[in-house]
Amino acid sequence: MAIYELEKHLHYVFTKKEWLQRALTHSTYAYENAHVDSDNERLEFLGDAVLQLIISEALFCLSDRHPEGDMTKMRSLVVCEQTLADIAKSISLGKHLLLGRGELGTGGRSKPSNTANAMEAVIGAIYLDGGLPAAKAVVEALFTPYLEMAVAGDLVYDYKSRLLELVQSTRGTSQMRFEIVNEEGPVHERMFTAVVIVDETPVAEGIGSSKKEAEQQAAREALKILRCTREGCTLHNHV
Repeated sequence: MAIYELEKHLHYVFTKKEWLQRALTHSTYAYENAHVDSDNERLEFLGDAVLQLIISEALFCLSDRHPEGDMTKMRSLVVCEQTLADIAKSISLGKHLLLGRGELGTGGRSKPSNTANAMEAVIGAIYLDGGLPAAKAVVEALFTPYLEMAVAGDLVYDYKSRLLELVQSTRGTSQMRFEIVNEEGPVHERMFTAVVIVDETPVAEGIGSSKKEAEQQAAREALKILRCTREGCTLHNHV
């Protein structure tokens, strides 16, 4: 495993490589290999707490006009599984994971739950290896774009709910539904295509590894081009 590649993406070089090795060790790998005495779950627990602290401090400094409730919502978006998985993907964390045979066979390297948990474990490992300043430097480098989007109100993951709110602003004039129009690929790498339909007009489509993800992506695209008033919904910049 080329740990140096991951260190390059993290902009951090471990003094004790075993911390990073443990952060990348999934429980299924530890179970199948008797010589491995620990997985990454304890580091994940620690990394979650370290990440929460760093993001909380950053929000406190960035958003002096926001009340506690708003900052709590922003933090939950920045540290949620989707953000962690996105960041993990950006540094190719999945390809470095040590997984059991069964987990590998079901596409474990790309599962958001695996990569998000490993991302937290890596943060915990950096904290143990280099202390809070090192962990803070890595977190700020990786999470700042998401932090800024959260403060600006632009970090949204539940696009379906946002789209539903938009359509409901028509006071019943417009209706919305989703359809899965395509499925392809082997069982463990299935890809779905969803279309969002407003007033019986296809508005946008999205692709994902689950029906839910495909619908979210379709809703995300629809939000870019759909405009709704009490009179109904219309498409802007629709090609």
